[in-house]
Amino acid sequence: MRRLELLRVEHRDLDSAIAALVDSGGGDQMQIARLKKRKLRLRDEMSMLEDALVPDIIA
Repeated sequence: MRRLELLRVEHRDLDSAIAALVDSGGGDQMQIARLKKRKLRLRDEMSMLEDALVPDIIA
């Protein structure tokens, strides 16, 4: 649970950083692309952790 919360915080921080770079216009496109890729990797890891926390129930 703690790891999942840390990932969520980092995901939000990356979202803010990306928005700030885009809004300022000073952001390098490669840097923005790297941040977006990192954000997607975090989202994938969060999904895996969430899936592991919820047991599969066969109805």
